[in-house]
Formats: sequence, C-alpha cells, structure tokens
Amino acid sequence: MGSMEEKLKEYAQLLVRVGLNVRKGQTLVISSPVECAFFARLCAAEAYEAGCREVVMNWSDDALGRMKYLHAEDDVFDTVPLWRRHFYNDYALEGAAYLAISASDPENLKGVDHGRIVRAQQASGRALKDFDRLQMCGGFPWCIASVPIPSWAKTVFPDVSEEEAMEQLWDAIFASVRISGDGTCVEKWHQHLATLHSRVEKLNALNFRSLHYTNSLGTDLTVELPEGHVWEAGNDVTLSGQEYVANMPTEELYTSPLKTGVNGVVYASMPLVHDGSIIDGFHFVVRDGKIVEAHAQKGEETLRGAISVDEGASYFGEVALVPYDSPISNQKILFYNTLFDENAACHIAFGEAYPCLQGGQKMTKEELKAHGLNDSITHVDFMIGTPDLSIVGTTHDGREVPVFVNGNFAI
Repeated sequence: MGSMEEKLKEYAQLLVRVGLNVRKGQTLVISSPVECAFFARLCAAEAYEAGCREVVMNWSDDALGRMKYLHAEDDVFDTVPLWRRHFYNDYALEGAAYLAISASDPENLKGVDHGRIVRAQQASGRALKDFDRLQMCGGFPWCIASVPIPSWAKTVFPDVSEEEAMEQLWDAIFASVRISGDGTCVEKWHQHLATLHSRVEKLNALNFRSLHYTNSLGTDLTVELPEGHVWEAGNDVTLSGQEYVANMPTEELYTSPLKTGVNGVVYASMPLVHDGSIIDGFHFVVRDGKIVEAHAQKGEETLRGAISVDEGASYFGEVALVPYDSPISNQKILFYNTLFDENAACHIAFGEAYPCLQGGQKMTKEELKAHGLNDSITHVDFMIGTPDLSIVGTTHDGREVPVFVNGNFAI
C-alpha cells in the first residue's frame, strides 16, 4: 500500500499520461471546482513535466453556482458571454486537451427554479456547439475524472464523520481507477483497455440488428441499431491520431442506437444525479424512439425538464454494456456521480449520439442524422443494469444470440 501522496501523484500521472496522453507543445485546459485546487495543481505539474505548452484553468464553485441560480437577474440564463464561447470553442479548434475534475454536491441545486437550469443548458448548447461537436467526433482529447469533496462524500457515506467519509471515498475512487500506490496503474490500464478491445471486436463481428433488454424491474425494451454501427470502448483516438480515455474509470462498451428504433419500457436501476438534483425510482415509456412517458418517485420535474431541453433530448443517443460483476459494481457503493455509477451497470443515454458509425468521426451533423443518429444539445446517462438483466441480440439473418445473462456478458 503506497502513501496518500504516492497515490495522488500516480493518479495525476494516470490522467495526464494515459487519460489525455498529453503531447509536447499541447495546451491543457483543466476545469475544476475550487475545492479540488490541490489536485488540479498536481495535474498541471504533471502536464508541464510531459511537455505541455500551457495549462489554462477554468474554476467553478458549488456555492457561487447556487447563488447565481437563486439570485441573478432572469435574462442572465438565456445568454452566454462571447468570451466564454471563445474560451471553449477556440481551444477546442486548436486541439487542446481537456481535463474535467467532476466533484459536486449531488443536491447543490435542490429547490432551484428548474426553468432557469433548462434555459441555461439551452443557451450553453447554442453557444458551445462547435466545442460539443468536436468533443463528440474526436476533435481533441478529453478526460473526466473525480476527487472527493466533503458534501459529496457525506452523501455517499452519511453514517460516518466527514473526515472518515472523505477517506472512504478516496479509497473507493482509487480502487475504481486501479491505483494501489505501487506505481503499476499505467500497466494495469493498458491491460484493461486491451481486454475491452477484444470484447469490442466480438460485438462488431456479430453486427447485431437489434438488442432486446428484459429484467425483473419491468424493463422490456427493444433497441434497433443503425446500419454500419460500430461498438467502441473506453479508449478513443482523435482525428489527428492521439489516443485518450474519455472517462476514468471506464468499464463500458458502447454504440449509438437508431433514433427511431427504440420501443418499450425501461426502468432505471439506480438514482440519477442531474442538474444538482437526485432523480430516483424512474422509468420511461418509449415509442418509435421517442420518450412518450416519464415517471419518477423523486425528482420528476427535473426528469421531465431534462428530456425537454430540445427535440432530441426525448430520443436516445447511446447504449452501453457493463457487466454487473465489475470492479465498481462489486464495491456496492452508490456514488451519486454518473462517472462512477454508469460504470457499475449497463446504461442508456438520452440526447446526443456519439458518431459510432463506420467513418462516423468524419461525417457532418446532417450525414449522421441521415444515418439514423440522434442530435441534441444534451447527453444524459442513466443506469439500467441489474443482477438479472438479460440482453438478446438479433443478427441480420435472424439469429438470436445471448449477449447478457444474469447481468453479465455471455459472449
């Protein structure tokens, strides 16, 4: 067991060297809560050591964000300043690397007027469309990772002291990203990515026409896949050939569904933290790809707002396979953070589709839509995996192949 200092340094190295694979002379933009400044500094130091041209910081703060939604003048939420558009879009066009440190109070925006949140999302989507497009199609390397903050840690571990909750959340995060403090995490990650890649090859060889999901929660969902779809894993490659890992941790294999080819009922298996609120006990009824009913025991207003940000928000953009028997799932911790929870269970996302098509990275928006992919300014993952989840794939010649049996891969 390495010391905390050794583990933190190894974590920063992992994100910069494997997550982003920062190149000599490349700019790095780090988005971080102010509470995580110490870790942002470690990542910046590691980036400069790797030959980074410049590290640019983009700070955020839960308390100030909440104050803005509660007290700012109403028209503020309909616009994004020109400087902010340039900040994101210009660096993206330059091919800068982006590291996002994801850490926030899961209920920071509880009680806030949800209309303001939706309008702010819509304004941001319009202003940062170049950034979002480049992010989806491999225009630059990006990586999302997390470090604990007290409000988040106490939500995950409410029955212990704040100090102990922070320690336990650090332990859980280190386990999730394969860090033990012995300096072997980079080697472990290369082995892990190779394993994911071998399974991707099997799925692509089967070339399914559709997937049928069922479980005891009541999920009974058929998902058609577009012609020429491809499955992808955690490691991606930019258009310029730079490898990166967008999510750390990652356990998923994912592709994009046919926009109008999803039908049935799907139940979430875990709570979803979205827009500073917790949504729980929810399910969707889907017809010809569109969510026609949305119900939740908690956070229904937030859920309905999330699927009405634009027309595409009520259609699906991703299906992802994660075995129930996986490192994060086996910790039996509800993280209240999608980065971790989505890698503990199979999930689906409503909103924007990744360009998971043969040649998709180089297609225009119009070409992707013509191939049946969804277009939206939002992309929200929710978890549907359970210990008894069954997924049956149907090939183009009508053959049925078990993909998941009892929550785990059968291929």
